Parts: sequence; C-alpha cells; structure tokens
Amino acid sequence: MNRFLLDAGLAQTTLHPLGKDVERAQGPWIYLTDGTRWMDLISGIGVSSFGHGHPAILAALHNQIDRHLHAMVYGELGQTTQYEAAHRLRSLLPRPLETVYFVNSGAEAIDGAMKLAKRKTGRKRFLACKGGYHGNTHGALSVSYNPIRRAPFEPLLPGIDFVPFNEPSALAAIDGSQAAFVLETVQGDAGIRIPDAAWLQAIRRRCNETGTMLVLDEIQAGMGRTGRPFAFQHFGVVPDILCLGKALGGGMPIGAFVSSAEDMALLAQDPELGHITTFGGHPVVCAGAAAALALLEMTDWDAVERHGKMFEQALSGHPAVKEVRRLGLFMAVDCVDGATVNRVVEHALQRGVLIYWFLSTPQAFRMAPPLNLQDSEVTWAIEQLLSALDAGAKE
Repeated sequence: MNRFLLDAGLAQTTLHPLGKDVERAQGPWIYLTDGTRWMDLISGIGVSSFGHGHPAILAALHNQIDRHLHAMVYGELGQTTQYEAAHRLRSLLPRPLETVYFVNSGAEAIDGAMKLAKRKTGRKRFLACKGGYHGNTHGALSVSYNPIRRAPFEPLLPGIDFVPFNEPSALAAIDGSQAAFVLETVQGDAGIRIPDAAWLQAIRRRCNETGTMLVLDEIQAGMGRTGRPFAFQHFGVVPDILCLGKALGGGMPIGAFVSSAEDMALLAQDPELGHITTFGGHPVVCAGAAAALALLEMTDWDAVERHGKMFEQALSGHPAVKEVRRLGLFMAVDCVDGATVNRVVEHALQRGVLIYWFLSTPQAFRMAPPLNLQDSEVTWAIEQLLSALDAGAKE
C-alpha cells in the first residue's frame, strides 16, 4: 500500500494515489513541487471549469475575504454574495427553478433534494438508475448503483429501486408510489452515457402523470460541461429539482438544489428548520460561485464544441480506442481493456497531461478539460494523448 497521505496524518481514499505535491496551479496547469507540471484535462474532476485560479474568481474571493467570513448559520442573515450567486443562477434557469438552497457539496444537494421530495409528496420511496452515481453521503449512496461500493455500508435507505437508464422499461416503474425519480441528466461515472431526448421527455411526462418529482443531478454535467449552461437544456425537459455542485463554486466547495419557491418553502415548516446547514451558503464560497456564474454567461459555446470535436476526432481514430462518448467537453474514451487505460493514464502523466479513471468504468478514461482552453493548448494536449495511446497500446 502507498501510504502517501496516511504517513502525513491524513485520511487516504485509495491504495494508489497520484502521490505528488502541488506547488501552485494556474489556468490549465498544475505545477508540482518536483519542478514538473501537468495540463489538467479533468478540471480537478469537473471543478475548475474555467481553469485554476481564474483572475475574476480570485478577485471576488479576495474582495469578500476583506469584508467578512462566516457570520451566521444559513437562512438567518442576508449576505450579499448569497444574493448575487442566487440571482445569477436563477437568471440562467427556467421556471419553476427559481429558489436556491446552497449547501456544502453535490452529495448534500442530493440529500436535500430527497428530503424535499419526501416533504412535498408525503411518499418515502425513490427510483434511481442503474449505472448512476450521486455521491457518498448515506442518502446519495443509497441512490447510487455500484453494488461493490454500496455493500460495505448497507443497510442504506430502504425503498430504493433501480431501473435501466435510457430504456423504455423504466417508465413502467414510475407507479405513483415514489417521492422522486433521481437520475443524472448525463451519466458520468457510467462512462458519459447520453440519453435519448425522447426517453427523458417520456420520463418527464410519466412523473407528471403520477405526481412523482423529477430530480436531475447535474453535479458533474451542469455549469457548461455539456456545451450548454445546463445539460437538461439539450433534451427539452425541466426538472422539479435540479442538483448542482463541483464547478458551481469556481474551485470552492459548494452544492445547491434548486426548485420552485412554493416547494422550497415547505422546508421551513412542519417541522420548522426542516433542512439546516451551518456552512452552506458561506459568503466566500458564494463569491466564487457568483464569479463562476458570470464567467458561464460569457462562455464561447462555439469554441467549447469545436474543442470537443477536435478531441473526439483525433482520439477516436486511434487503434487502441474503441469509442469516444462526448457531449460538449464531457468525455469518456473507451479503450480495448482496463489494462490499456491504466498504461495510457500513466504515459499521459509522463508527458505532462492529467487524465483520469472512472470509479465504475475501468475500460475508459475520463476527460473534462477547462471550457476556456485555447486552440493551441488543445492541439498540444492531443499530441501528448496520441503519444500516450501509442505507448500504452504497445506494452
């Protein structure tokens, strides 16, 4: 076992950490203490979608730090950056997604959405999708599918049923007994699985017919990752509750669930304080979110799609690659087997490019580059990736 963090007195999540120390990070680059650097083509696993240390985000953080840090638990005092972040987010979303509850992470957003669905409907059961991943808190893990990751922590929440993603048989399972159907608009950990618009629209109609809330998890797929501000905008549906995290904070830790004002008001009564958080909506974190949302409004969507096509066309032509699945700059690259993926990831690191594994899709590696890469940076990254594929396929 590599005790990289344990020997430093820190908890460790994997037997095989990358094992490097960061000196600084700027733009698409992570600079390491050994003098090398990596181009971050995973954006800190979907977090730094505008690169590391974007000057607009840093300026917003410094401005708020000079004003005040934590003042009071969420919901008791008004705070300027909370107002600004909520206003910018609401301006990008359709009705009824008009009221924001800021929490500390995407997994907390899922937990909050599940509580809201129970409170709204009076029901206790949930549907989720096979292949889905929603986080590792007790509630979020309960609606995540991977049996290997669930088993050591069972029993989890009761009343969870899993149905196939993007298959008609899922419709029949929505029978009016569930509080909500919780699913990723585009499945991330399953290897970037993109649903048919007709299927997602049918799910929306069936939820309407049965009074079941539709909860869309865009913790990974939101904030421009798929080439639009939010992934559901590709499919002609609007959820009852939208869950966000990761890139929402511009590099700061945040999550949010968004719903109608009418439904969200239920959390303040029967019981009062039906959902509470000490640090959710932290003013510095919300400053980062407001700045990231402002950058999202200015994103060059044509460039995002152009860069996605550049990566897809270059990589899909390599003999070690079986398939590239992509929506915007949300990508999975399927290789001939998991061993090849492991070798390609290692060779890419040696060439200064950081790509990464999926938790549950060993035959593919993930890519989620910054949305604001330059053409020259994309060209350089492609050259290194093709070289890593060449080396990984030969071994």
